[in-house]
Amino acid sequence: MDSGDLPRAQVGATADPVPTDRVLTVPNVLSLVRLLGVPLFAYLLLGPQADGWALLILMLSGFTDWADGKLARLLNQTSRLGALLDPFVDRLYVVTTLVAFSLRGMIPWWVTALLIGRDLLLAATLQVYRRRGLPPPSVLYLGKAATFALMIALPLVLAAQLNWAYANVAHAFGYALLVWATGLYVWTGLLYLLAARNIARAVAPVGAGRGAESP
Repeated sequence: MDSGDLPRAQVGATADPVPTDRVLTVPNVLSLVRLLGVPLFAYLLLGPQADGWALLILMLSGFTDWADGKLARLLNQTSRLGALLDPFVDRLYVVTTLVAFSLRGMIPWWVTALLIGRDLLLAATLQVYRRRGLPPPSVLYLGKAATFALMIALPLVLAAQLNWAYANVAHAFGYALLVWATGLYVWTGLLYLLAARNIARAVAPVGAGRGAESP
């Protein structure tokens, strides 16, 4: 492991709140409410196709996602459960939205396959880092930009289905952002894969070669 990684880890540990084992916290309750909203959101999209109500749930999910992170820091209620639950709910909303949109014919299936496949592939590369005792790779700013664009694009694509004065504007901006976000997702995915390949070549797995040592 590069020794330069050690100071960064130490600084992060002192600057950020220390996660606890607490379960009943305000941020965790918000994440749980968001989780319970996923099946309702999917039903509204695929059942009665109540796109207005589905859009409201999607927007509330985005707001509570922002709020639970803020509250976790303000109330010092950072928890290990929250660190797992929050990103899980985020991904669940994204996957549910993409699949539902494709089922409705609002976006092509190849876009859904690219976005979901990229995340599955990168999740598999984490084993490269774990086997070498390394932390996951740092998040790329381009990756954050892609996620931000996707979080705006999906509600706009849904808003374009509604019968209102700005549906055409929502359609234009929503699909333009979706194309841009998809391109950035693929590009940053390739960068993460390249980084994992370099780590696999440069750093031996923990414990590798011990069997060759003489007793």
